[in-house]
Order: sequence, then structure tokens, then C-alpha cells
Amino acid sequence: MIFAGRLRHFVQLQHQVDGQNPSTGGQTVSWEPLADVWAEISPVSAREFVAAQAVDSEVTLRVTIRHREGVTDKCRVLFRGKILNIHGVLPDPVSGLEYLTLPCSEGVNDG
Repeated sequence: MIFAGRLRHFVQLQHQVDGQNPSTGGQTVSWEPLADVWAEISPVSAREFVAAQAVDSEVTLRVTIRHREGVTDKCRVLFRGKILNIHGVLPDPVSGLEYLTLPCSEGVNDG
């Protein structure tokens, strides 16, 4: 169970939109808002970070939000001007419908 008081960070979920430049015909990538939601953002523990490094990952934050459709590892989180790349979408272990945990790393996406 996730308690509303833990969701104290306001974030924007964004999804990638592929397009085509009308002048050149080249592919373009942009990011558009998917939803503005309340989240819990917590640093990953040292133990979890070491385990994540073993599989060549850079997971440094865990973002927890209420369950919502459309959130995938192709999305990203915008928090306080920082881009957080989502490395997976993990449903809660009981019903799978209450909340989502998003292992993230801070970085930059093109677009």
C-alpha cells in the first residue's frame, strides 16, 4: 500500500513522439507531456546501486507513482528541471494496479 503523504514530489511524465521534418524529410524526436502526477522520489541504496552496476545499469533513483496506463520504459520523468530516464516499470507486487515503481537514472534524452 502506498500512502498519499509519501507522494510529495510533483513530476511530469513525458512520452516520446517521433515525427518527420517537412523540409528535409528526416526523422525528428520530441517529448510531449503524458501526465502531471505526484510521486515519491528516493535515492537507491548503496547495496541496490552496486547490484545495478553489476548489470551495467545507472539506476540512481526510484520514482513511485500511482498506477496509470501508458507509462513505459520509453517514457521519461521531468523533476525540478532534471530529466530522469526510466529503465523499467514495476507494478506493485500485490494487485499490480495500485502503484508503479520506476527505476530511473538522471540524464539527457535527445529531443
